[in-house]
Amino acid sequence: MEGGTTLLTMGNSTHLTHFILSAYFDTGHLKYLYFVIVLLLYVLMLVSNVLLIVVICVNRSLHEPMYLFLCSLVLLIVILTDVHTVSTSLCFLQIFCLYSYGLLEILTLTVMSYDRYLAICHPLQYHTRMTRKKIATLIAIPWFYGFLLVVALILLTSSLQLCGNIIDKVHCGNYSVTRLACSDTTIYNISGLIFTFINIFIPLVLIVYTYMRIFKVCFSGSKQTRHKAVSTCTPHLASLINFILGASFEIVQSRFNMNHVPGVLRIFLSLYFLMCQPLFNPLMYGLNIS
Repeated sequence: MEGGTTLLTMGNSTHLTHFILSAYFDTGHLKYLYFVIVLLLYVLMLVSNVLLIVVICVNRSLHEPMYLFLCSLVLLIVILTDVHTVSTSLCFLQIFCLYSYGLLEILTLTVMSYDRYLAICHPLQYHTRMTRKKIATLIAIPWFYGFLLVVALILLTSSLQLCGNIIDKVHCGNYSVTRLACSDTTIYNISGLIFTFINIFIPLVLIVYTYMRIFKVCFSGSKQTRHKAVSTCTPHLASLINFILGASFEIVQSRFNMNHVPGVLRIFLSLYFLMCQPLFNPLMYGLNIS
């Protein structure tokens, strides 16, 4: 129980109206400090992304696939509340936003690696291969695919009968909800592993493969080619590493018991996944533009 909120259990079948986010329990008066920090980060994230998009739209010389892909990465998700409970519908909405954000990010980074591969390995054919129609298709597919997949995942999870409503995180997660199920969740766990393999491991393999091809061209090419590769790929690689780091923090929190970890650290790790990538992208690509 927290703040008059009770665990709602009805035998083996639980109809939940809300979930309790227990990671907030230890915040105390620090919640005001968290609020100020998150508010400042949110404003900075919003302003930096909007400014970068405006620069891209105004300067026609920046109307290149790399920066058009960057625009599609802008999905701002901030979860800040002084209440430790969240309704069931809002909980699944959070799951939809979080998984859509992560899925779109990794798929877009994969498409961007293909764009960099063409720019460095096939510079003379770049504009003929990367047409406007192809760019639009490469942007649309991750959004359409990500939406359908996440909706299917949420429908699968929402069909579970739950025997608890305490989520040991600062926001809802699909695996966190699945762990509250009364029945056997083997099929759901297998589905989650397949989801992770297809949508994280395979894109990462494709990215590694494209960079192996890029490095092969660089090592056998001129100094000018190597310099172009460094200036072209550095922002993308930095963005990829930053995203993998944040996603790793999120996966560890979801899959392992984090009760022994201080609440402050758990909140920080969650905020890193939610906010650092949208803050990091405008910085890296903005410097590249300049």
